[in-house]
Amino acid sequence: MALFTGEYFHQLDAKNRIRIPTKLKDGLGKEFYFAFGTNHCIFVFTKERMESILQKLEETPMSDLAAQKRVRMFARKCVQVTEDNQGRILLSPEFRRHALFENDDKDIVIIGAVSRVEIWNKRVYDEYTADMETDFDAMFSQLEI
Repeated sequence: MALFTGEYFHQLDAKNRIRIPTKLKDGLGKEFYFAFGTNHCIFVFTKERMESILQKLEETPMSDLAAQKRVRMFARKCVQVTEDNQGRILLSPEFRRHALFENDDKDIVIIGAVSRVEIWNKRVYDEYTADMETDFDAMFSQLEI
């Protein structure tokens, strides 16, 4: 299983395409998936990790209507992505809306988040991580490692 770390700064090109950094792309393999993520990021999963998630979701009882709604909510926003010949991936309007990209937003941050990669609008990422530097020790002390 690939483990992902690091923080990379890039930009959407004029056609809203991105490139996954080589260090992360090597771990993702040839087939990988985008999904709506928490806090307005985009999750990027390996094929194997996505299959594992979907297997777990498949175990949800069909009679549990509330749980089925959550399964549908997640699964309908998972897509296998395809790179063009130059290694670029189109970030669809739907995924740009989810990540709160506005017309002039082009800066992105791509991070390794252990079992997945995340794509962030830099403006949203900066707001989300604003307290991480000042509260690093407090946050670190709560990790169970």
